[in-house]
Amino acid sequence: MGPRIGTMGEEPQLSDKDTKATMGTEDTPGGKVSPDSQDLRPSVFHSIKFFILCHSLLQLVQLMISGYLKSSISTVEKRFGLSSQTSGLLVAFNEVGNTALIVFVSYFGSRVHRPRLIGYGAILVALGALLMSLPHFISEPYRYDRTSPVDMPQDFEASLCLPTTSALAPALSNSSCSSYTEVQHLALVGIMFTAQTLLGVGGVPIQPFGISYIDDFAHNSNSPLYLGILFAVTMMGPGMAYGLGGLILRLYVDIDRMPEGGISLTSKDPRWVGAWWLGFLISAGAMALAATPYFFFPREMPKEKNELHFRRRVLAIVSKDEDSPAEQSPGASPEKKNGLAQIAPDLTVIQFIKVFPRVLLRTLRHPIFLLVVLSQVCMSSMAAGMATFLPKFLERQFSITASYANMLIGCFSAPSAIAGIILGGVLVKRLHLSPMRCSALCLLGMLFCLLLGLPLFFMGCPTHQIAGIIHQPGTRSELELFPGCMEPCSCPSDDFNPVCNPSTRVEYLTPCHAGCTNQVVQEALDKNQVFYTNCSCVAGGGPVQAGSCDSACSHLVLPFMLLVCLGVVMACVTHTPSFMLILRGVKKEDKTLAVGIQFMLLRVLAWMPSPVIHGSAIDTTCVYWAQTCGRRAVCRYYDHDLLRNRFIGLQFFFKTGSLACFALVLAILRQQDKEEGTKATCSDLQQQLLALGPEKKPEESRV
Repeated sequence: MGPRIGTMGEEPQLSDKDTKATMGTEDTPGGKVSPDSQDLRPSVFHSIKFFILCHSLLQLVQLMISGYLKSSISTVEKRFGLSSQTSGLLVAFNEVGNTALIVFVSYFGSRVHRPRLIGYGAILVALGALLMSLPHFISEPYRYDRTSPVDMPQDFEASLCLPTTSALAPALSNSSCSSYTEVQHLALVGIMFTAQTLLGVGGVPIQPFGISYIDDFAHNSNSPLYLGILFAVTMMGPGMAYGLGGLILRLYVDIDRMPEGGISLTSKDPRWVGAWWLGFLISAGAMALAATPYFFFPREMPKEKNELHFRRRVLAIVSKDEDSPAEQSPGASPEKKNGLAQIAPDLTVIQFIKVFPRVLLRTLRHPIFLLVVLSQVCMSSMAAGMATFLPKFLERQFSITASYANMLIGCFSAPSAIAGIILGGVLVKRLHLSPMRCSALCLLGMLFCLLLGLPLFFMGCPTHQIAGIIHQPGTRSELELFPGCMEPCSCPSDDFNPVCNPSTRVEYLTPCHAGCTNQVVQEALDKNQVFYTNCSCVAGGGPVQAGSCDSACSHLVLPFMLLVCLGVVMACVTHTPSFMLILRGVKKEDKTLAVGIQFMLLRVLAWMPSPVIHGSAIDTTCVYWAQTCGRRAVCRYYDHDLLRNRFIGLQFFFKTGSLACFALVLAILRQQDKEEGTKATCSDLQQQLLALGPEKKPEESRV
């Protein structure tokens, strides 16, 4: 007879049989186990500690994959001509498949082979990452100029003001549109949206089934420590994603198919596109390796019998009150048997779908739960927008490279979030905070986060002057000083090869727009410097330097990131106390489902719409759009002041919303505390009156 699922109390007796059945061993005649079976019995796949190690690595890689797209979002926009709104929608599609299926995890619970289902989900995530890199291999090589692919080193000459430019421009434009049609573009973008959906669907079983598996088979006293280790390792995933992006984006996008003679771009050139696809290949390989052990774990393993030797130290971190994981273990709380999480295995899928809305409405009626979740929605919206578009914001605002922006975020922002969460947990434990004090801590954390965000409105670089696009007030543009200077050039409207006049800090779209007819290359040891001369639209005829004008305030990026990181610490301090408020704001039997509803609402109301909202706001600050075959493509230039005010303003709006919700929570808890105090006073008074005896009743009634 094969192994079967039993109660938790029966598992120690069934452990030997389960072990043998899982390994494929058989009992010898006489009921004795063969020596070979005894040698195979201590399998590493029957150790909950090894499962925790594997699951920590798996969730680490999963978050690294989901965070890597955010680190390379500006690069993907330039490569495929996407607006920020479209790229924000692409990021949000990761949550679509996840949100659609996460509710049913509560239904399936222990009905399935959890480790094997986690492995299948991880393989699906790896396939999604591979599919995400597919557009690079099926698309044409990246063309950062208007020359043909075989003549790519001649990009500087192609943008000069020459008589032949007028004749070549229509032909080049038509050939480009015929080889890269709108249908091909939509197909490439559709592949990326499909890949993001697969990433979301594959991630559905990983965290819920992994946590429940650990809680089922770890010792009750060890489970909190194991989960803490799991979360600590997992939280390093986003930081590693930005670090990987910082390294990968230094490589040219077509490193696997470089043209003869190389390229003349550097990573500081605004036309530079890094090897964004390589990070997805690396992450897919890591995910496939991390998924392999899950196909060897048993459906059930013997429950861990021994406590860890340093359990007393762990108890300094783990709460001992009624909400501790030890009391939430099976059989520890009889009242919890009435919750949906416990009765779900006894329901059919149709019955589960019918019961879920009633329990959802009952949970949302709790004002504390609703307000805390709304505050977390505001914070998650802030975090989703910041994680998606902060690298691009730093690139545009301070004129730094994509790799440097990612390194800054990976080295500072991600560790700041971890430090804030740990600090909040320590404060809740050490100070033994009540629900009211937890709400006060959340209020203070968001207040300081709001105050630290105010100076960010004033820390940025103004938009430098761009001939024919952005004109600084109080000055005359050089095109006004030299009217008709570009008429003999017939400059193409879709060309982009920026040059800068260092004396006046005026930037031109191309050397042709500056009226330049000659090119001079100064050779150096590290790189060649390109200048353009004989420019009819520049005072004195030039020279002008290839590339965009350097920013005058790039040094402000480090103080800016310092304030951002301090704000992240203050916001993350509220994580643990707000979670405690949720657990105490609902009935005990609804706690498990309340946490699931919380994460579902965060996905639907924050992580899905926030990137689209931030992307749309960024698009409204664009002052010059590139055109590809008659359609609007990527934005070339933004109004820096408007970009800073709207991006930081959205963050300020969400911080204010979270602060208001925590203020209402504190007010409600104070009111409830006063009502409980009044009830307690009345109860004491009644007891004192009853203690006076029957002979005092006439006097009491008169009083």
